[in-house]
Amino acid sequence: MKYTPQLTSIYSLTLNELQNEFSRNSFKELGATELYRNLYKTFNSTLDNVPNIAENSIRFIKENYSLELPKISKIQKSDDLTVKFLMEMRDGYKVETVLIPFAKKYTICLSSQVGCAMKCSFCFTGKQGLARNLETHEIVGQYIIAYKWLRENRPEKIAPPNIVFMGQGEPLHNFDHVKKAIEIFLIAQGLHIGFRQITLSTAGYLPGLKRYSELPNINLALSLHSPVDEHRSTLIPLNKKFNLETLFKNLDEIKLLKRQFITYEYLLIKDLNDRDEDIELLAKWLVNRRSLINIIPFNEFPGTPYKRPTNERVLYFRDGLEKYGLNAKIRTTKGGDILAACGQLNTKEKLQEHSIF
Repeated sequence: MKYTPQLTSIYSLTLNELQNEFSRNSFKELGATELYRNLYKTFNSTLDNVPNIAENSIRFIKENYSLELPKISKIQKSDDLTVKFLMEMRDGYKVETVLIPFAKKYTICLSSQVGCAMKCSFCFTGKQGLARNLETHEIVGQYIIAYKWLRENRPEKIAPPNIVFMGQGEPLHNFDHVKKAIEIFLIAQGLHIGFRQITLSTAGYLPGLKRYSELPNINLALSLHSPVDEHRSTLIPLNKKFNLETLFKNLDEIKLLKRQFITYEYLLIKDLNDRDEDIELLAKWLVNRRSLINIIPFNEFPGTPYKRPTNERVLYFRDGLEKYGLNAKIRTTKGGDILAACGQLNTKEKLQEHSIF
């Protein structure tokens, strides 16, 4: 599938960039701010009937920038109110975006790539390979489309949703586009999302992890899944290149704010990483680190050889970690009936073979 470049997307610009564009073309910077508010606070993606902006500046933007957003190809709704969107980009590629309900507000799970190159054996996305990175405007566009749907269909929950980069793709493998998308999310005149409302999840892609200090002080989550290199390499082939010792050495160099910690995601799989010795070894890695362990009972998908442990075993595993003084929580599965849970996303298209190994 060939990607044909088009006009630069308006959703790839920060407010400063838009203001500079207005200034270069002798338009008032105040108009850029008003335009930004229309894009991100009222979701006026056509820029029709925009007050307080000169018509010639609106005409300039429409002629020189794309106002296009991803298109919703399919919507699936779970019994637990989770919503999964299949979103189509302008070149025809599709990704899945998930709107997840929690007690106080929703969270939007964003994709950062079309497919993924990490080939994690527990992840449905890893089965489809990698086609390309998503661009900044495609990442931002997912949020806008999902949030707009939420405001129109569930107006009782209209607070700006939190963000987790836990959808399709490895965010740190697409560092520059993800970084700029985060910067756009934070802009006060736009979506104005707090940096503590954003979590980035990585499998441990070291080239991106070494650049982590370039990002705002957002939350970091690491897909750990095993305290044993041999087993983790089976689950996450990237571990063969960047093993646990190397990974933790680099994690320890990340400067955390006061009361900030790293979340360690632990996908609990029956008879693989749910043993008593896994509890002991996990404690050795984490007992002296500022951490939260997020236990995720494995979400089965078509063709997987892995099985979900019993609820009793999940509780036993959590209790075992807590005996070491570790903060461990069990993540409630959301959207499992529509393959929208952790590790279940897959757009089922044949993508290009691409690997970092």
